[in-house]
Amino acid sequence: MATHRPTYQREDSISGVDPTHALQRTPSDVKTPSLKDDFKEKDGGVVAIDSAGEIEILAAENVLDNGKERPIETANDIATRCMSLEDDPTLPVFTFRMWFLGIGLTCFASVLGQIFYFRPQTVYVSQLFLQVIAYILGITWAKVLPDASRGKFWAFLNPGPFNIKEHVAILIMSSTGTESALAISVFAADELYYNIQPNYGVAIFTLLGSQLFGYGIAGLMRSFTVFPTYIVFPNLVPTVNLFDVLHRDKDVNAQKKRLRFFWLIFIIIFVWEWIPEFLAPTLTGISIFCLARRNSPWVTRIFGGANGNEGLGMFALCLDWNYVGSGGGSLGALFTPFSTQVSQYAGVALCCILFTTMYANNVWNAQNFPFLSQLLFYQNGTEYNQTLILNPDYSLNQTALDIQGTPWYSASNAMYYLGCNLAIGATLTHVGLWFAPLIVNAWKQWRDGSQPDPHYQKMRVYKEVPMWWYGFIIVSSFAMAMATAYTGHSQLPWWALIVALILASAVFPFVVIIYAVTGFVTDTQQLAQMLGSAIVPGNSQANLYFTLYGYNTVLQARGLTRDLKLGQYTKVPPRVTFMVQTVGTIIGSILQLIIMKSIISAQRTILLDVQGSNIWSGQQVQSYNSQAVAWGALAKSMYAPNHPYFIIPMSIIIGLFVPVPFWLLHKKFPKAKFDQVVTPITCWCLGYLSVGINSSVFTTMLVALFSQYYLRRYRATWFRKYNFLASAGLDGGTQFMSFIASFALFGAGGNTVTMPNWALNPADTNLDYCMALN
Repeated sequence: MATHRPTYQREDSISGVDPTHALQRTPSDVKTPSLKDDFKEKDGGVVAIDSAGEIEILAAENVLDNGKERPIETANDIATRCMSLEDDPTLPVFTFRMWFLGIGLTCFASVLGQIFYFRPQTVYVSQLFLQVIAYILGITWAKVLPDASRGKFWAFLNPGPFNIKEHVAILIMSSTGTESALAISVFAADELYYNIQPNYGVAIFTLLGSQLFGYGIAGLMRSFTVFPTYIVFPNLVPTVNLFDVLHRDKDVNAQKKRLRFFWLIFIIIFVWEWIPEFLAPTLTGISIFCLARRNSPWVTRIFGGANGNEGLGMFALCLDWNYVGSGGGSLGALFTPFSTQVSQYAGVALCCILFTTMYANNVWNAQNFPFLSQLLFYQNGTEYNQTLILNPDYSLNQTALDIQGTPWYSASNAMYYLGCNLAIGATLTHVGLWFAPLIVNAWKQWRDGSQPDPHYQKMRVYKEVPMWWYGFIIVSSFAMAMATAYTGHSQLPWWALIVALILASAVFPFVVIIYAVTGFVTDTQQLAQMLGSAIVPGNSQANLYFTLYGYNTVLQARGLTRDLKLGQYTKVPPRVTFMVQTVGTIIGSILQLIIMKSIISAQRTILLDVQGSNIWSGQQVQSYNSQAVAWGALAKSMYAPNHPYFIIPMSIIIGLFVPVPFWLLHKKFPKAKFDQVVTPITCWCLGYLSVGINSSVFTTMLVALFSQYYLRRYRATWFRKYNFLASAGLDGGTQFMSFIASFALFGAGGNTVTMPNWALNPADTNLDYCMALN
C-alpha cells in the first residue's frame, strides 16, 4: 500500500492541468453575474477565495474575464472539472474484504430482488443504496477488525483503510443482481403458462448465455463506447462525486464540507419522505385547478395526476422526491444535460396536446376506453379476455379470434407504442448523423494509442482486458444459447436465434451512445418483439425467447459499458471491472433461478390468479407473457396494413427521418443550436404520460431549469462542488427511506399499515381532489 497520497485536486487546478487537454477559453462577451469572491493571479492561474473563506486555485482557461469561474458546458468540462483525476495504482482491490462484501451484497440484492419480483409491492435495491451500505460495512470492517500490525492473518482479513477501488468493485459486483434477469421471466412464464420446466442445467446455461453475450459485444466496442471523453454517462456523475467525497482527502476542509453537505441532504430527505409517502400523500400532487373544479372530467384528465393513470398532471406541484428524483421515472433533473431535458419537455408538451386532441376527436375510438390505460379492450370498451382466443398451448386460435374480434388499445397507450418506435428509428439516424465522425475518430485514436481522454490516459498504467477474452465470452455464450434453445424447448429456430443476436449487436452502439451522451435510454423491447413476431409468427413462446436474446443482450451490454466507464472514472483496473461484473452476474443469476423455482413450486396457484394475494403476485410474469402473446399471436391481426395500428410498426421507418431536418438546419445555421435537439427523446416523450403518477413532471422541469440552467450558468463553482452531491443525497436518502418503509409500512414484510384518512389523505377520491373517473 502507498504510504502517502497526493493532495486531492481536480483538473481545473493548476497542478492538474495538462496543456494538451486545455479547453478554449470562453469569449469575454459571455455574461455571468459577479459574486462576492476575491480573485488573484498566481503562478499562471487564479486563486479564488469564496465567501466562505475557501481557497481554490483554478486553471486560467476556466476563469472568465470578469473573474468568475467559467460555466460547465462540455463533456470535457464534466470529465475534468467535476470528477477527480487522482489515482494511486498501489491501492489493493482484490482483497478478502472486497470479495466477502461484494459476494455478500450480491446475494442480498439478487435474492431480495427476485423475491419481490413475485410480490405485489415492488422493492428495488438501488445502486445508491448499495453504495452507501457498502461504505458503512467497509469502514466498519476496517475499524473493528485488528489491522496488519497484528500479523499476516489479520493483514489478509483487514489490509488497511477501506479504499475507493474496493468500494467501486463491491458496487459493480452487487449491482448486477439488483433486478431479476429477463431469462427468469421466461422460465416463470414457461412453468406457469406452458407447463415447460427446464432442468437446472438447461436453465443455468440459458441464463449465462443470455446474460453474458452482451458483455462480449460491449467489450469489443469499448474503443468508442467507453474510452472517449464524449462518453459521459450523466447518471454516473453523482455516483462518482459521492465516491470522491467519501474517499479522497477527507482531512481537507473543503472536502469535509462537501461530505457534511451530502449527509445533511441525505438525512433531511430521509426524514421528509415519510410525510408525502405515508402521512400526507396529497403532497404527491397539489393541483390548484383540481381544488377549484372537483367535478370536471376534463380537469381531471389535464391537471390531475397524483393517482396512477389519473391524468396528465399539468402544472401540478409534487413535493415527493420519490417521483421528482431519478428513481421516480424522470431522467434525473440535477444531472441530465439541459439540452436533453429541453428536448424531453418539448416532447411532453406535444404529448399533452396529442392525448387531449385524440381523445376529444375520438381518434382510434378513444372515448370508448379510459383516458389512460395499459389494458386491451373490446371495441365497446370492456376489458379484452385474451385467454378466449388462445389454445391450451397459448398459440393463437384463429376461429376464436374471428368471434371475439381484434383487441384495441386506449389512444394514449397506442401513442406510447408509436412514440417508442419513432424513438428507435430516430436513435439510429441521430447517432449516424451527429456521432459517426466522433466514433470513427475514437476508434482510430484507440488503434494508434492517441486517445486523449485524461481518465483513459490515467488508466494506461493498468493491463487492459485482451480482446480475445471478450471474443471467448461471445463464442461460449452463443454456444450455450444455441444448445439450450433446443434442449429447453424454446420453439425458437436456430436461425431466428442468430437474427436476434445480430439485432442486439447492431442496435447496441446506437442505444449506448445516446444513453452515454444524453442520459436517455432507447427502449428496444418492442423492436425485438415486433421482429420476432414477423419471422416466427403466431408463436408466443418463441417470441419470449427472441425478445430475451434480442433485447436483454442490449441491456447487459449497456450495463457492462456503464460499469467500464465507472471504472475508468474511479481508476479501477479494467480486468477487475470485468472480473467482478462477470462473477456478480453468474452468482446473482443462479441464486435468482433457485429462488424463482422454489417460489413457483410453493405458490403456483396464487401466482396464476389474476389478483394474487397481499403477499404473493404473478403480475409481472402475467404482464411479460401477455406482451409475448400480443406480439407473438396477435401481431398480424393488430398491425396489418388494413388495421388502425399499422402506423405503430411503420413509425420505426418514419422515425429514421425525424433527425434529418434538424441536421440540415444546423448545417445552414450553425449558431442556432439545432444540434442541441435530441430527437429520440422528443419522439419517445410523445407517449411519456400514458402511465403512472404524472404530477411530478412540472416540478421536475422547474428543478431542471434551476439546476441545469441557472446554477450551471450563473453559479458555476457551487454547481461543480455541490450539485451532483445534492442529487446523490436526495436520491440516496429517498431510496433508503423507500426500502425501510416497504417493510415497515407497505406490506413487504407481510403486514400493511394504513394511514387514517384526513385532509391530506382523502378517502374515496383522488389524492389531489380531482374528480375520480371510472
